[in-house]
Amino acid sequence: MKQQAMNPFLPSYEYIPDGEPHIFEGRIYLYGSHDRFDGASFCLNDYVTYSCPVDDPSSWRYEGVIFQKKQDPKPGHSLLSSMFAPDVCKGADGRYYLYYFIGYRSEISVAVSSSPKGPFSYYGKVVYSDGTPLGKKGESLQFDPGVFVDDDGRIYLYTGFGPKHRSLFMLSHRPSDEVTGFELSSDMKTIKDSFSISVPSVRKSKGTSYEGHAFFEASSMRKFQGRYYFIYSSELGHELCYAMSSSPRGPFEYKGTLVSIGDIGLGNHSDSKSACNFTGNTHGSVLEVNGEYYVFYHRQTNRHQFSRQACAEKLFMREDGTFSQARVTSSGLNGKPLCGIGKYETRIACVLKKKGGNRFYSIFKGRKGKEPYFTQTGKDREENGDQYLANISDGALFGFRSFDLENTKEFVLELFGKGKGVVTLSRDEEGKEVLSSVPFEINGKGEVVLPLHFHSPDADLYLSFRMKGHISSRYFSLR
Repeated sequence: MKQQAMNPFLPSYEYIPDGEPHIFEGRIYLYGSHDRFDGASFCLNDYVTYSCPVDDPSSWRYEGVIFQKKQDPKPGHSLLSSMFAPDVCKGADGRYYLYYFIGYRSEISVAVSSSPKGPFSYYGKVVYSDGTPLGKKGESLQFDPGVFVDDDGRIYLYTGFGPKHRSLFMLSHRPSDEVTGFELSSDMKTIKDSFSISVPSVRKSKGTSYEGHAFFEASSMRKFQGRYYFIYSSELGHELCYAMSSSPRGPFEYKGTLVSIGDIGLGNHSDSKSACNFTGNTHGSVLEVNGEYYVFYHRQTNRHQFSRQACAEKLFMREDGTFSQARVTSSGLNGKPLCGIGKYETRIACVLKKKGGNRFYSIFKGRKGKEPYFTQTGKDREENGDQYLANISDGALFGFRSFDLENTKEFVLELFGKGKGVVTLSRDEEGKEVLSSVPFEINGKGEVVLPLHFHSPDADLYLSFRMKGHISSRYFSLR
């Protein structure tokens, strides 16, 4: 790699959640929805994409806007015109097809391009053989389309939205009882037939292996070593789960959690309050890159669910094809610990906690005085990122995973704001293995130097605060 890869792996001003990674023409492309920083709802911006060489996941390149809301014949209005999670596949004709959902109107639309980097042009709606659009025959709400082309060339589309109760946004459409699959014709939009893949929502999961981790949204299908993997966001929101089958039509068997953005299910993290980070919804999929597997997901920022950013973690496959749950890290796609010498942005912290425990972000902002959070100055933009960690106060903790500390002698934290207290550097999240503890006083700008008399080729670092006031941080250095 030309440089190191870190989480989040795109520029700090970029808010692309719901990422579906694919390899096309020797590059990894990330297709997702596009949040507006500090927006009033989900997915308000036009679709864009980034790509990187398969052998260098540190070199992401902006490919520009690939499809605009105004290109859709009926884009909707106001909050109902959100462009939700898309997916892309390559057709037998060599062209690329983008499947998307817009404005809660329960139709899946398709755009087409001669290149994986777009731009895409409107192609039509997914329809039945009689020309009726999918979603207009009394079906449950169609949402978050996942498209999959099997090795034999057959094309499958998966959709569903599985809340327990109908919401205002669902209008006349009922929630999904389970995931629905559709086989498409070679024109990439006409339905040949439909089927259930036996992945239930919370409405039908009681007494099944899915109970407690039932399907909610974010359908995604992948195939590895002859096995089919259905990946989805569960009823809990903060986790991506998966099920396996010998057929793209199912039935699928629940296998577990791929990643939780708060590490819930690992260690002492049992719920949103004890999570290692502030949680919220997540969405993504799994990609095989040169024989290794990575799960792509998104994290939350800015104290609500409308400013989400793309992250990725390495997965480990067992002999039976199942995966162990990934731990969230700062190193992500790097493939190895980050260098223990250098200057970093504090925004790569993968652990973030407040005094008294964390929370699951809602669609409403939390109070500034109560919790640390990632944010930026100014409005939404496509250049000059300055994201930082804001509102560090008494009881706050943040951490970084993982670093090669073989030659590191000190941790230098740059701070701004007004505060006074003691900062402690530890090897563990609970603060049992303290490396150093230093008093500080900041009024404006300053730095705190924490000695690091500890050496390891792969270690985590955590900072906790006992203090008065509120401070923020944009950078730290390892020397």
